[in-house]
Amino acid sequence: MKKRANIIVSGRVQGVFFRVYAKQKAEKLKLIGWIRNVPNGQVEIVAEGEEKDLKDLIKQCYNGPSGAKIEEVTVEWGNYKGEFNEFKVLV
Repeated sequence: MKKRANIIVSGRVQGVFFRVYAKQKAEKLKLIGWIRNVPNGQVEIVAEGEEKDLKDLIKQCYNGPSGAKIEEVTVEWGNYKGEFNEFKVLV
């Protein structure tokens, strides 16, 4: 079943290649959407795809790349909208 997840990752997640890490994981899982840095130091992800794959991406967010220190991952689930064609890193 396809779903949408809005994921907020807090901690030391900017400047440690977290966006590249998450993009690679999302593409491997065939998810679509985007990831961006938030001015408050968090990273925001909006991803769509199969629910099991979204859950796998969320698990990977708790790990992060080697320089990251994850403090919290929050998820808001929503309905699949099909508005994306790929997974992008927003600047």
